[in-house]
Amino acid sequence: MGRSIVGQRLLPGTAGRAQSVAVSIPPEPAVLYPDVAACGSLAVALRVAAEGCLDSVPVESPGSGSLLHESVASTLPHREPLQISAWTHERRWSIRGEEPFQSSCLIDGETDDLAQVAKAARAWHDGESLGDIRRAAPFVHLTGRFEVPDLDPVRLVESEWQSMLQQARELEYSWQEQYQALIEAAYAEPALRALYPFTSHWALRFSITTRPRLTLGSPCLTAGGDGTYGVGNGFVTPNLGAFTTPHEAVALAVRHLPPGLCPISLGLPL
Repeated sequence: MGRSIVGQRLLPGTAGRAQSVAVSIPPEPAVLYPDVAACGSLAVALRVAAEGCLDSVPVESPGSGSLLHESVASTLPHREPLQISAWTHERRWSIRGEEPFQSSCLIDGETDDLAQVAKAARAWHDGESLGDIRRAAPFVHLTGRFEVPDLDPVRLVESEWQSMLQQARELEYSWQEQYQALIEAAYAEPALRALYPFTSHWALRFSITTRPRLTLGSPCLTAGGDGTYGVGNGFVTPNLGAFTTPHEAVALAVRHLPPGLCPISLGLPL
């Protein structure tokens, strides 16, 4: 829907020579969202689409008359306001709902139906369970994390593992099966399951503290596109060993865990 212009920029491997490239310019928001523009803001359009169900719910925008961004607060203190964003190159809306301590995503989703967005916003505001939010608005995607209002670090670890397991199942890459096998093998090992998992450049790493302040020092695990599984004590390089099965890699990672690991604790910000 956007128009293209031709500009010049330096491209990798061109020895400093400028090449012409097409750059897509998004249309004005009022072109993609004339109904929203007619309402004056996304907040008003959202209320119109809600047909009364958002009348008592505060809807906030980052600026006066915003056509692209709004947020809807929750009555629950352990939920951040639901972020609602309009796409710029095609008519579509995205949502994202986070918890405040780690800024981890609990729900997200995208749809071209603003009435569905309004239903999700109402359920988020009212404190409905994550599953009930999805039932109210089927476009909502659950990330696998569950809410931990009391910030129990053990529960936060399990929540993160559940998200990682789901993400591994949902990946659409050629090496998805190898990656999923690695995540599942690591989760099956109690010594690793007790640690907080996270990824960096698709390497599976572990911390003895939760986000937002991770504590490094444990070995990392990788799944290679060639079907091998690596263990490293640095970043991604499998300098400790490479194996044909994830279980062998996990066993070596456990043997290289630092001695005397403390129980998991909250990674409190500085």
